[in-house]
Amino acid sequence: MDKPLLELTGITKRFGATLALNDVRLDLRAGEVLALMGENGAGKSTLMKILAGNIQRDAGSILIDGQPVEIRSPRDARAQGIAIIHQELNTVPAMTVAENLSLGQEPRNRFGVLDRGRVLRDAREKLARIHADIDPTRPLGSLGIGMQQMVEIARAVSENARVLVLDEPTAALSRAEAQELYAVVNRMRAEGVGLIYISHRMEEVWQLADRITVFRDGGYVGTGTRAEMSEADVVRMMVGRSIGDLYRHEPRTPGNVVLDVKDIEATGLGPASFQVRAGEVVSMSGLVGSGRTELARLIFGADRRSGGAVQVNGRPSNPADPSKAIADGLAMVPEDRKGQGLFLDHSVERNISISSLDQFVSGEVVRDGAVRKSVLEQMERLRLRKNAIDLPTRALSGGNQQKAALARWLLRDSPVMILDEPTRGVDIGAKREIYELIDALARAGKAILVISSDLPEAIGIADRVLVVRGGKIVKELQADEASEENVMRYAVGAGANHQTSNPGTQP
Repeated sequence: MDKPLLELTGITKRFGATLALNDVRLDLRAGEVLALMGENGAGKSTLMKILAGNIQRDAGSILIDGQPVEIRSPRDARAQGIAIIHQELNTVPAMTVAENLSLGQEPRNRFGVLDRGRVLRDAREKLARIHADIDPTRPLGSLGIGMQQMVEIARAVSENARVLVLDEPTAALSRAEAQELYAVVNRMRAEGVGLIYISHRMEEVWQLADRITVFRDGGYVGTGTRAEMSEADVVRMMVGRSIGDLYRHEPRTPGNVVLDVKDIEATGLGPASFQVRAGEVVSMSGLVGSGRTELARLIFGADRRSGGAVQVNGRPSNPADPSKAIADGLAMVPEDRKGQGLFLDHSVERNISISSLDQFVSGEVVRDGAVRKSVLEQMERLRLRKNAIDLPTRALSGGNQQKAALARWLLRDSPVMILDEPTRGVDIGAKREIYELIDALARAGKAILVISSDLPEAIGIADRVLVVRGGKIVKELQADEASEENVMRYAVGAGANHQTSNPGTQP
């Protein structure tokens, strides 16, 4: 057996009274992909922060090529040949793609001036290495989340690391982009790089991993080769119990139309028309860049539409901004929860209550006790620890941050809920909880629009699927005809080239 390239042994880390890691271990060999799996809060991200030099361990050892090393800073990690792609983007949106790719390694000419021509040439080479068709002169913030993620991957790959950690790298990527990433992973494995691949997507773990290590509740559970373990084995190790079909639910009976969208459009988008009924879950599916999120933002007033009409429960809704949309009965959990959905430095209580404070006012005074009681009820409903109520929201794991974003709209009790990538970066146990919540909300009479890049999810939870391409709805599929193959056929343009019916208007 080859000597490990990287060994982590006996790693322990406390945050106050919380034991985040308890004597965990992990080993990685050159030229292998090690999948690291576990629910949110299992300790995966904490261990990677230690490896990246962002935080310090309380106990344990780190060995590279059998030799102990100290990693006290990100600079130390890079010096040891360790590169990490974090789950949340670590980029500068106001700068160009090329400038982001050269951050910290800016080339200069013999006069000490930034060599902008070389910055551009280097950027094109880095993007070409992962086959990313992205204009390096564009401002990074003008790209969608998926493309921004590809830029970050290109930057890390260009560092020629010996150890590369990928933390949920495909969470915001389309299927085609994910396949390109898999090709990059396989090339780097062939070049002798050791890769730690953190993912909640079982299918990609089974496609890529040589071995799988599982953490649970800050502890090490076990490691096995892909051939030795089944998906059911991994799930049991992750959650301590078996999980049935993630998408299983009884048939739902939709009621009256709650959300009625007619010919909404903006530059490059639409016109698009569809309806969502009370007690119904409608998925909006399509490739990254198809316009799904952009159409949802038009409905919610985050972007201004140039035409069309929206009605909520038969009343016109033409919001100039999201606050008016909220007053009209609309709620939206955005795909970028950190950048658009949460106030990370504010408490969990403030984040959950911020859109509902008007419901707790008596004589122009907010009833703080009533607010706290209601927030705690929603936290309990979503299995968020009650003692987290006063923590800054950035202290929560990614999955628990998503639960806080959902809890805000549960408290508001809006009749229409737009959920953009509701399980992005969420572990398999929390996914099941969110699917059960979506089903319960629909059965309580909510009209729910879900945008998802995860095709099995988009199909499995929905009563109907709207396929989006080029900013238009090109096909509506009923649940019994919405196979992955069928959805992809229309998403890539192999099906009808235009909307063949008026979605949602069937009797």
